Amino acid sequence: MTRPSYADPVDSHSQETVIATRGLELAYGHMAVVRRLDLALPRGRVTAIVGPNGCGKSTLLAGLARFHKPHAGAVVLDGRDIQQLPSRELARRLALLPQEAQAPEGLTVAELIRFGRQPHQGWLRQWSAEDRKVVDEALAAADLQSLANRPLEAMSGGQRQRAWIAMAIAQQTPLLLLDEPTSALDLGHQLEVFELIRDLAARGKTIVMVVHDLVSACRYADHLVAMHAGDVVAEGPPAEVVTAALVRRLYGIDCTLMTDPATGSPLLTNMRRTTEPLTGSAT
Repeated sequence: MTRPSYADPVDSHSQETVIATRGLELAYGHMAVVRRLDLALPRGRVTAIVGPNGCGKSTLLAGLARFHKPHAGAVVLDGRDIQQLPSRELARRLALLPQEAQAPEGLTVAELIRFGRQPHQGWLRQWSAEDRKVVDEALAAADLQSLANRPLEAMSGGQRQRAWIAMAIAQQTPLLLLDEPTSALDLGHQLEVFELIRDLAARGKTIVMVVHDLVSACRYADHLVAMHAGDVVAEGPPAEVVTAALVRRLYGIDCTLMTDPATGSPLLTNMRRTTEPLTGSAT
């Protein structure tokens, strides 16, 4: 797979691209965590960012959301450098759900979702019938109508995560960024959240998510970005880019790859820690 170079930046004006990076470098102090990345993430699709702990996945997501200022390069949203966008305009274009979202005790589902309407309000536009309609639609999208008045702390992990995603839905942004949306959830609740994400993409949302589990990323994402030590080492449809060599490079394990007969996505079997040095390409 050929990826664009910094000298030949990605075409962020393409109708197929919603957000892109040009030579993006993100650092903590003098230590680079993400190194001169050129990415073009597809519009209306689910992109999963995968890789081992500490490879820069969450830092990259924070950079895409303007929570982490670039040390070099740029993040381009619909053809514009996000550093140049007014904060309210950016909040109407993208929503970020962090890994450990916190809410005040006693807050109900409906009250949480109302916070998603803040970017659309101001001195001359307060709460309206349109806001109420959007909140109702977000409740329906996340299948939470019957739980609208329930406090968040009285809900299961999967229900709470769906409520947070519903808040992002109410923000009415075309782009949704999710940092490990299924972390600490059991298998059943993971499926709840992933199925909601797929449904949102089917309705036209562009979703970029950091995913810890490679198999889930392959199953639920249309586009995969694999990171290792701050670099992108593979990018594209999961069935095309996931190889035994890539899995070995990312996680230090050997495995046998099979194809899921129901979805066509890669499945990892016969996994074991590798006993050889991790060298060579990921192809």
